[in-house]
Amino acid sequence: MSHTEVRTEPWRGTAATVGWILLVTAAYYTGGRIGLTQRIVVDGAHVTPLWPPTGIALAALLRLGPRIWPAIVLGTYLVITSISPFDWTAVGILVGNTAAPLCAYALLRRARFRTELDRLHDGLALVFLGGLLPMLISATAGTGVLVAAGSLPTAGVWGVWSAWWAGDTMGVLVLTPVLLCVRRPELPIEPLRAVEATVLLLAAWLTASVVAHTEMSLLFLVFPLIIWAAVRFQLPGAAPCVLIVSVVAITAAIARDGPFAGHTLFELMVNLQAFNGAAALTGLLLSALVTEQNNIRIKVEEACEELEEVITQLRSGRPR
Repeated sequence: MSHTEVRTEPWRGTAATVGWILLVTAAYYTGGRIGLTQRIVVDGAHVTPLWPPTGIALAALLRLGPRIWPAIVLGTYLVITSISPFDWTAVGILVGNTAAPLCAYALLRRARFRTELDRLHDGLALVFLGGLLPMLISATAGTGVLVAAGSLPTAGVWGVWSAWWAGDTMGVLVLTPVLLCVRRPELPIEPLRAVEATVLLLAAWLTASVVAHTEMSLLFLVFPLIIWAAVRFQLPGAAPCVLIVSVVAITAAIARDGPFAGHTLFELMVNLQAFNGAAALTGLLLSALVTEQNNIRIKVEEACEELEEVITQLRSGRPR
């Protein structure tokens, strides 16, 4: 290897890192702008039932490592400045939004999380260590600085905090699995399975669109489709299915349509997040469990084949 090649390798690595940081920043900002289209006002604070940037940030950290943390900072800064001036309260929100996914990444690494999500252990880790627990940081930091600045009355702290925490958590549970399975080879490529997957996603969208805009409480009808997706296609099928039904439900809830009509804001948020959480948990945990059982079956079959080969060789009198 020449001296020129030795000197250029670090630059190539740096250029690749900068490129990934810019790409993740753009994705974070785009996700934030999309999330803000569904924002609601709780005691003067803007919160979203599903905050995509948290899912984008955690997926990027799991795929690329902690080196892309500046992308989270830049993305958060761009989202904040797109809706309000950047002041000291925005600094607190920026710190919280950056620390939460970094904490989630650290906890998942410590739990030996695998991005394939092929074990029940991984599904549970993503739910609790990737979503529920670390997103307490961003919700607490965000509401804390708003209260300190006088922008949020003390009486409204619980409502804003719970909505903030739920939105950030749902971003992880709904969007991170989709991004983690984008490059998985298990995506259906056989013609019949591709048709089945397409029909499944269309059925999920149509069913969710109908039940989310009717006054009857029929949201539970989407769960057989999520189960079908998890059993037949595991994460690559269940994750997009959950994303579709969650987005449709959020749209109906923001419009106060269907089963979400006639409720107070608190009741609306509880119903919406309970539905989204149940859908995400069903798809994520069931797909992880099915994948784990399939892997166990494959290992047992391989062990049986090896044992059969040994027995055949022993019967023929030939050493292995």
